Amino acid sequence: MADTYTLHVAGLTRELPICKVNDHMDIAAFIMFSDVELTVACAAELLKKAPEFDVILTAEAKGIPLAYEMARQSGKYWIPARKGAKLYMREPVVIEDQSITTAGKQTLVIDKKDIAYMNGKRILIVDDVISTGGSMHALDALAAKSTGTVVGRCAALAEGDAAERKDIIFLEPLPLFFH
Repeated sequence: MADTYTLHVAGLTRELPICKVNDHMDIAAFIMFSDVELTVACAAELLKKAPEFDVILTAEAKGIPLAYEMARQSGKYWIPARKGAKLYMREPVVIEDQSITTAGKQTLVIDKKDIAYMNGKRILIVDDVISTGGSMHALDALAAKSTGTVVGRCAALAEGDAAERKDIIFLEPLPLFFH
């Protein structure tokens, strides 16, 4: 098996390293933190595909650069769900989820004021990669605490079976590599 995977997304080509997940499967690593050009391009392409929205909701940490850039380009507000309660959160709202990229359960937290902000608004859920949908499910649960409506779920990449889903917006499929 090759040590890299060639990805063509948003008009750019990148070589992604292949990382071992377990004895039977590898994944191509997709980390947007350090690639500003790719993050900007992916945000622009997702905004072209996204329905009308008022606020972006994302999960810490890898979704943050993409969600921030989508918010910057659209001029819309964005809310990051943190991995734990922060001191600035006066009334934390907590959801637990199981993600393929996090060992064990992960906690997503936003402040009750963020729930209030989402009330009556059109919510766009954003992440870097959708795999099993665990993080999306947790973000849906946080959004459901408000009276807002989730109008779309999007990511730069859909991994494995997620690429067959019709309820998500993504730019490119990312295969799973079995050995």
